[in-house]
Parts: sequence; C-alpha cells; structure tokens
Amino acid sequence: MLIRTEAPADILAIDRLLKSVFETEAEANLVMALRENSRLTLSLVACTDEGEVIGHVLFSPVMLNGEDYAWQGLAPLAVAQSHQGQGIAKALVKEAFETLPDFGYPACVVLGDPNYYSKFGFSSASEEGLSCQWEVPEGAFQVKSLTADSIQTLLSGKSGVIEYSPEFLEL
Repeated sequence: MLIRTEAPADILAIDRLLKSVFETEAEANLVMALRENSRLTLSLVACTDEGEVIGHVLFSPVMLNGEDYAWQGLAPLAVAQSHQGQGIAKALVKEAFETLPDFGYPACVVLGDPNYYSKFGFSSASEEGLSCQWEVPEGAFQVKSLTADSIQTLLSGKSGVIEYSPEFLEL
C-alpha cells in the first residue's frame, strides 16, 4: 500500500470511494466543493500496489472565534468497504499528522465517534473550552495537538467556537 498526496487523476476515484462508503453523497459533494474553492489543506489517498484508491482523508481550515490559528479539521476519512479493518485509516491519519506540522499546522479537530478517534490521540474539545459551531452529541467534537505543545499551550487561555469552512454548511 502506498499513501500519497492526491493527484488530479485521483479526483474521480476519490469521489467514487466517498459515494460508496457514506450513506449519502454529502461527503463526496463536500470534498468536491472544498477542492473547487481552494479550501483543501491536505488530501491523502491510500492506494493498492496496482494504483487503486482504497482510502482517503482530507483536512481543511477551521477558525476559532473567527480567528485563523492555522488549525485544521479532519473530514472526511474513508476506506473502501473491502479494505476496512486493515489499518488503512490509521496509516492515512498517521501520515497526515506527520505532514501537517511540517507546514505550520499545529492542531486538528474532528467531529466523530470519540471511541474511534481517541485511538488517534483526540480528546474532548469541550474539556478545553472549545465547542463546535453545530449542536453535536457530548464528546463527539474532539481536538488534538499535532506538535510537542499541548492543546492548553496552543490555546493559551483562548476558548470559544470552532467554525468550519462555509462548504460544510451545505451538507
């Protein structure tokens, strides 16, 4: 398996993957809109030895109280059903977490299952004084430092609402 940055030739394969993994086309449409509006920070694919795209993860900018601290939002993360349970999602996220700090992105938020995302080092954002712009189940909105600094250090007394790119409002 190879993990790499998405290439233009991957766009339709990513679109097909997302449409096959999620119940609706919302995530596929979101990724396309983020890409078209230049709001995609990092998009990685996992490929088989034959070049088939079997996994995808995307990161886009988020704001804290309308301020840009170069934080990122992870969404979506997808692995082809035929390849799930093989550590592909973990490998994609690990690669992203090694890459993002190199480009000055110190932290990441995610909206998802706390039991799943805690495996990647995410913790409850509400415990750090952060909330999501939408009403979400307790514990589902999570945060992680991507650097040696703790979230508390990165926040340095700040708290408030994390806002995603406008494309997320169209979901």
